[in-house]
Amino acid sequence: MGITMERKTTGNEKMNVQDYLSSVFSLEGKTAVVTGAAGGIGSVIAEALACAGAHTALCDINTDNLEKAEQMICGKGADARGFRLDVTDEKSVSSCMEEIATIYGHIDVLVNCAGINKREGLMDVNEETYDRIMDINLKGVFRVSRAAAPYMKKQKKGSIINIGSHNTGSILGGCSVYGATKCGVVSLTRSMAVEWAKYNIRANCVSPGHIQTELTVPTWQNEEKSKYLLDRIALARPGYPEDVAGICIFLASDASGYITGDEIRVDGGCICGGQPWPYDTKF
Repeated sequence: MGITMERKTTGNEKMNVQDYLSSVFSLEGKTAVVTGAAGGIGSVIAEALACAGAHTALCDINTDNLEKAEQMICGKGADARGFRLDVTDEKSVSSCMEEIATIYGHIDVLVNCAGINKREGLMDVNEETYDRIMDINLKGVFRVSRAAAPYMKKQKKGSIINIGSHNTGSILGGCSVYGATKCGVVSLTRSMAVEWAKYNIRANCVSPGHIQTELTVPTWQNEEKSKYLLDRIALARPGYPEDVAGICIFLASDASGYITGDEIRVDGGCICGGQPWPYDTKF
């Protein structure tokens, strides 16, 4: 059976660009939950979703930075509220999701951005570090998604956006456990997409490339490391958290209603081959 789409305008009507973009990408009326919202990437994603109209729940264990993020977003006239959340604690996760759903009435979008890393060689990683990274980066996504999914199931709609990494496709030295967790996140995302599609819950993974945040400034200021990275990025510049925010708005909106189970890279052309070697061209 074919799908009939109602035309909202005729050929004689002038298209209102703002109205069209709002109808496609606006998040007004939606409630978005962002974990890791006190971090460099998470706070920018949260800000973008809020400015696109969503009631945004900022979730993090770092309450000081969480408060700063909340004040910054609300200062722009957007709606944001901070919630303390420990993704390693199942009780904290379930109670936080329940509180958010009680306040806003529903949960429409979940962005799993909470994550940590400790850069050291594979042979240098102890079990405590291994368990800690796994617990936050992978099991945290598992816990939070399972806690949010029943609210999405109830309304027969939802979008889960898991934050992956460049390390799902090309590993940097010293990122063994981190890379393993992010590969697990991609697989978990696909399982969510397959199992929860019958409830109209979509799940996708956004994998940023080499993003410059406060935590990575030392890397970008290191001449040897920055050259190594820039040589491998086609756009020949670092990525910024704002580069990641746009795709999250898209995946949170109805514009991406037929996209699920995908890993979308935001890497400036790094995974496709980086900058080319010298070659002859008249262009």
